[in-house]
Amino acid sequence: MSQDMVVAMAQIIREIAQGRRFEFGRNWSSFLGVVDDDRLASAVDSLKAMLRVDDLHDRTFLDIGSGSGLFSLAAKKLGASVYSFDCDPQSVACTHALKQRYFPKCEDWIIEEGSALDADYLRRLGQFDVVYSWGVLHHTGAMWQALENVDSNVKQGGKLFLALYNRQPIISTYWVFAKKLYNKHPMSRPVLIFVHFLYPALPSVVIRYFEARKPPRGMSFWHDHLDWLGGYPFEVSTPKEVFDFYHEKGYQLDQIKTVGGRHGCNEYVFIK
Repeated sequence: MSQDMVVAMAQIIREIAQGRRFEFGRNWSSFLGVVDDDRLASAVDSLKAMLRVDDLHDRTFLDIGSGSGLFSLAAKKLGASVYSFDCDPQSVACTHALKQRYFPKCEDWIIEEGSALDADYLRRLGQFDVVYSWGVLHHTGAMWQALENVDSNVKQGGKLFLALYNRQPIISTYWVFAKKLYNKHPMSRPVLIFVHFLYPALPSVVIRYFEARKPPRGMSFWHDHLDWLGGYPFEVSTPKEVFDFYHEKGYQLDQIKTVGGRHGCNEYVFIK
């Protein structure tokens, strides 16, 4: 690990201690307790659908901000050679734990600590057939710089799969306030969790129940709820902003899934 990366990791630890950053790794560590074959199958199916593939044999897959490691695992299940990194040591440990559980002897799944804001580090990793970063780059504190940096990792003809928070006029400003409060003042968390469970979380849970739908992508309602409330740093974008950004770099939009005017992540697959 480079000296710059060591400094970056130390900064992250300080920000968590100061209430300026959510403990993503701690939340993912808890999520591992509910990961099972059904959740893995849902994760695999979501990758196949968005990437329009049946498998990833003979392809390389870079997971930027691997979190729990579930989607690195899903890519491995599809046959890819996988490279996973995260700036949170607990998230790196989660990814190692899933590898140990499912692919203990695998030699083409590399896991390490790294930052999407470290352009030199990303360039050293080289280029990949699929670069994946779901719900990560908007938490870096410098989203547009991170979006610029990851371009260096996409092969010509390769795919870039991103998910980024949707911009909502006025409401996004409220979420910045709520997330800052959640992290800075732990005593506020039970109230925030309860109030935002009633709305907007509960209506979506009820609708999903009556439609007999499972949580998307193999996720967990509880852990997603905490991630949404606490997920800070927090930046947002519109589909047009993201499309224009990568269109200027020569990318073509292959697939998009938006949340409309609601909160949540818009998903994009670009081809370079």
